[in-house]
Amino acid sequence: MTEDEARERILSAAEELYYRKGYAAVGMDELRQSAGVSLRRLYGLFPAKNDIVAAVLERKHGEWESGLTAAVTDAGGDPRARLLAVYGYLEDWFCTDDFRGCAFINAFGELGGTNPEVAELVRSHKASFQEYMSGLVASTGASPLLAAQLSILAEGAQSTAAISGDAAVAAQARGAAEVLIDAAVAA
Repeated sequence: MTEDEARERILSAAEELYYRKGYAAVGMDELRQSAGVSLRRLYGLFPAKNDIVAAVLERKHGEWESGLTAAVTDAGGDPRARLLAVYGYLEDWFCTDDFRGCAFINAFGELGGTNPEVAELVRSHKASFQEYMSGLVASTGASPLLAAQLSILAEGAQSTAAISGDAAVAAQARGAAEVLIDAAVAA
């Protein structure tokens, strides 16, 4: 197994285990076993658990951005449709069998108070989303305040869907987003 293959196996196993069980609940031995690598190789690639957590969050950030961008692109050129595609993306995600909320919110809730690196990765991810929404809102000609409002709806939908187990939360958030967008564009 090459170093790249071992790294990929470790990150795939870590992503699945952390998302399903939580960051603190997964020990290095369980991770090693799930990835099918030796403890020596695991520590050779990731000297500390924090290194794995950071790599998983960076990977999740890339997955989130590419998935969201694809959904928005697929919505076509209408700025309103592109904004609403964010909530369609959330609904598709919430309907997956393994949905357990936002990995970043989960990481912050579990580790953010004691791990400054994790807290910074989460803040950076959330700021990136806010910036993306700002770009989408700018294309509508609405006030930049709309981006913050729509982002809060999306964040709240993620937390509510994770807690309630109800994917309909995305449609409810989309309905609220439609009202906000229409009011902001008409103003």
